[in-house]
Amino acid sequence: MTSPDERPWIAAYLAGIDAHRVIDHESLLDAWKARAAANPQRVALRYFDGVMTAAEVDHASDALAAGLAARGTNRGDRVGIYLQNIPQYALSLLALWKLGATALLLNPMYKRTELRHLIDDSGAIGIICADTVVKETLETLKDSTIRWLISTSQLDFQTRNDPRIFSGTDRPAPAADGDVAALIRDFAGSRPADINLARDDVALLTYTSGTTGPPKGAMNTHGNVLNVAVTFGEWVHLVPGDVVLAVAPLFHITGAVVNAVISLITDTTLVFTGRFHPEVVLEAFAEHKVTYTVGSITVFNAIFELPQASVDHFSTVKNLYSGGAPIPPATVERFKKRFGLYIHNAYGMTETTSGVIAVPPGVEAPVDAASGTLSVGIPLPNIVARIIGVDGVQVPPNTQGELELSGPQIIPGYWNNLEASNHTMPGGRLRTGDVAIMDARGWVYLVDRLKDQINVSGFKVWPREVEDVLYEHPAVHEAAVVGEPDEYRGETVVAFVSLKSGTSATEQELIEFTKDRLAAYKYPRVIHFLDDLPKTQTGKIRRRELRDDNAAARLNPGAKRKS
Repeated sequence: MTSPDERPWIAAYLAGIDAHRVIDHESLLDAWKARAAANPQRVALRYFDGVMTAAEVDHASDALAAGLAARGTNRGDRVGIYLQNIPQYALSLLALWKLGATALLLNPMYKRTELRHLIDDSGAIGIICADTVVKETLETLKDSTIRWLISTSQLDFQTRNDPRIFSGTDRPAPAADGDVAALIRDFAGSRPADINLARDDVALLTYTSGTTGPPKGAMNTHGNVLNVAVTFGEWVHLVPGDVVLAVAPLFHITGAVVNAVISLITDTTLVFTGRFHPEVVLEAFAEHKVTYTVGSITVFNAIFELPQASVDHFSTVKNLYSGGAPIPPATVERFKKRFGLYIHNAYGMTETTSGVIAVPPGVEAPVDAASGTLSVGIPLPNIVARIIGVDGVQVPPNTQGELELSGPQIIPGYWNNLEASNHTMPGGRLRTGDVAIMDARGWVYLVDRLKDQINVSGFKVWPREVEDVLYEHPAVHEAAVVGEPDEYRGETVVAFVSLKSGTSATEQELIEFTKDRLAAYKYPRVIHFLDDLPKTQTGKIRRRELRDDNAAARLNPGAKRKS
């Protein structure tokens, strides 16, 4: 155990937070059973007008597990969940854990080669997908390890059929191997044999985004997920009766753990709204009396842009958190000024099983005076954070270095990839690849990704610092900064910007705006305007895509830049 001097952030913990939290359960299945038994009639899931109590969810997942077992699913098997944010996601997770199987989280936007690679790498034996993509998915997975494919309709478990989410009410034929709702009916009253799971059993197989190479399968164990869900749940003061909105995509570790699992193992209600639609999500806050959620900053930006959004929509909210990418200070301030709610930063990775650093509720994060960067928070219980130099030695406070993390939240490794595991997690310590600063009190400030650094005439420029300044301009909606090769400087700073609706700004105006606020070598020399910046499904802006697109445009000046 580390000494207090090695964990100065503990002094900033709010009352009731145990710095050495001991996790009670051995598995997520044990935690779910305890929750369901304690208050079986609590509403566990809501989906528009659909409602399921904890007891109903337990019985339905029992039946689904029995149906999957009848199709040959056994302990240790990997099964893909290829769905949007609908109740069947939660039912599938619980059913798989009741069989001792591993849930392979699949981005429903992935097609063909992207999907096939993850199936082949994981050796998945089954997949649960939307009924609208059965034919295409079967073609993609022909001659793969997949032995069965079960479909489900996003129309199930509700009757409202909101046209903003559902394109129609026609239902394609279910997959030949079965349909989730039908299996639950057919196997009603059945349950799988009891199984004892250990903390080192793999609960989720979650693939990295592949920004630095081919995607790698992070083995998120039951112990990993429990440690994050329990500590983060206590951090945000979740209490019985709270309502959690599943706004982050559940195929991503943030949505899976600190939206879904965090609610499933506590006496709270988990609200689904399908694929993200800003108006639908805004209305869900008010209709379901949401008290907590975690979403990407692009989610909150989209809601902010809605003219009908008001304080009343958020009247029951106790805590809002944003993960996936650091928040510019100006964005936080604008949201708070309009709605009276402070968006708390949180930090995590696939390899940390989601959030392990966060701003305490009711506390406004400090800003680093030197860089203007808003802190992502302080380490949560049981996580140890260090800032290290290139030699692996811890650097003094307020010194830039690489963020290194260790603790029970860190995955044991990547699926069938010992080399990458040893490289990224030497001795169990995660080398995050993020450049950060930690002050003397333990607050962490993310500077940027190591690979995104721009070298201008020998000077280092971190894109985030430039982006944060651009966000201060009243017309800027989103911004991303990349480096462009330059014969004279080595690299030139280039910005991509989208503007808020109803506003205008010129390239020269934005250049002058940043020039007044940044050192001469930092401000962008070129600014491109796009209708929308390319993003991942979790809301992160794809800088690499912008770099590649920018390079292609320079090589072929007549080509139209993507928008």
